[in-house]
Order: sequence, then structure tokens, then C-alpha cells
Amino acid sequence: MLLLATGASAQAQALTVYSAGPDALIERLAADFTEQTGIAVNVFQSTTGQVMARLEAERANPLADVVISASWDSATSLADEGLLHEYLSANANQVPDFLKTDYYVAQGVSALALVWNRNSDSPAPKDWSDLTDAAYANQVTMPDPAQSGAAFELVTGLLTSMGEEGTWSLLEALVDNGMIVPGPNARALNPVLQGAKSVVFGAVDYISLGQQADGEAIDVIFPESGTVIAPRPMMILASTAQPDEAEQFVDFVLSEQGQKRVAESYLMPARDDIDALRPTLGELTLIDVDAEEMNAQRDAILSRFRDVTGHQ
Repeated sequence: MLLLATGASAQAQALTVYSAGPDALIERLAADFTEQTGIAVNVFQSTTGQVMARLEAERANPLADVVISASWDSATSLADEGLLHEYLSANANQVPDFLKTDYYVAQGVSALALVWNRNSDSPAPKDWSDLTDAAYANQVTMPDPAQSGAAFELVTGLLTSMGEEGTWSLLEALVDNGMIVPGPNARALNPVLQGAKSVVFGAVDYISLGQQADGEAIDVIFPESGTVIAPRPMMILASTAQPDEAEQFVDFVLSEQGQKRVAESYLMPARDDIDALRPTLGELTLIDVDAEEMNAQRDAILSRFRDVTGHQ
């Protein structure tokens, strides 16, 4: 838990924000917001799965005011349950329509990619199916879609573009080739950064782009056949006792200053008038996924994934 600002008056008006990573981004946004408004911010930062589990555990006594997730489906589910405060910021005017609703709006957008260690003995892959080749035997990791909203979005993208038979056959071939599913995104990426493995199948791109910029010997490869995006919804809970302050926070994140902070983390800004430090939507081959339909099948998809991969 990070507390920004002190003093009795600040404590009295402190806003509580639950956010999926990157932790440095939410810390900077919170600090900037406090500096600009004088409103203190308590931040809980974790994975999307842990954020949503905490919300569920606190349902009888909600503590969060604003939630930022890495899974669009999580916002859809909360809205369907009537748990979100209706608000569309004026600063969302420059956000494309498919990245906003009356109840939630994208903070930024990531995409799914292959991340390859340049120092490995394996060749640079070009597409998802390349990793079934013997050259990648026992060299591939994948985040668990039950613990990573973005990884779940990738599985739904594959189901959309390849169909059920093609998708599950691909995943079976990857497992037969020694692919492991160690857990959330960081656990899939770390072995590749350390050189123990060569490639991540379905890495969240902004994390790796930032590490590449910091000098890590990795390449972020967007497959030729297409990939999926993972918009990061930002929402205000209907239970908030501070709707005005919560709305101010959303306004700030969608301001030019806030969106430049988002860009600094190698995410695509939600606003299309803010420059990015990485490939944007127009530069990627995207798979159009019916998120509502796929989310309705979530339990069945995750069950099948566990059966196919042997990952529990």
C-alpha cells in the first residue's frame, strides 16, 4: 500500500485507487495528481487477478474508489452487475469510441507479442506457430490466462482467427514441444530475460518494450498473422463516497499530462492525439474479437486450456 500525502486534512479526503501494473506508472500518476489537486491518494497495485479478488473480498465493505484493470472484461462484468459509477470525462473526447463507455474508459492500451532473447540459440520467430518447431524445444513460456487478463485475450484472439480446432491443436503442439505456463506475466518473462528460456508466447508488450529500452537483449515481435490488444479500463465504483474526487482523478489520467505518463510506460495512450513511444493500433495487424461472447465462455475456455496444457 502506497500513501501519497500526509496530514489529517489529506487523510480525510484521501482517494483509494486499485491498479494493475505497471507500479511505477500508477505511483507517478498518483503523485502528479496529488501535486496538482492536493488530494491524497492511497494506491494498491497488483495483478488484475489479485485486484479483482480483493474487490470481491471487500464487496460488503468496499474500500476502493477508482479501479484500473488490465482486462476489459473485468470492467464489463462490474458494469453488468451495476457496481460502477456512470461518468464519461470530457478529456475522453480524443479517445476512440471502442475504448470508452459511459461507465469506464481506457487508461492506455497494450498488445500481445512474442518476446525473444537475442542471445539465445533459437532463431527469431515471426509468428505464433513458429514456436512449435524443434528449434524451440523446451525454450518457450506462456503466461497463465487464468492469472493474466491479457493472456486470456490472446487465447480468445486465437480462437477467433484459428477456430477451436486450430487453437487447441496449436497449444497442444506447443506443450508437446516443452512450453511451460509458470504463472502471471512476470513469471513467464523472467526466464527469458535470464536466458533460461528463449521466447515468451503472448507477452504483454509494454513491459518488454520498457526493458528493451533499458538495455535488455530482447526483441518484441508482433506476429504477422495478427495479435490482440488489451485495453486497460479505468472505472469508478458506484460505492465511492468521493465521486467528485474520483472523477477528478479520471480527468487527470486522461489529461495531456496524464496520458504522457502513460506513454512513458510504453503503453499506447488511450487518447489518439498523444504521441506513443511504441507501435500503435494503425501499425499492428489486429484480430477483431467479440469480447462479450468470449467473456461469456471464460470458464469453459480456461477449463479447456487447463486440460490441453496440463496446467492447474
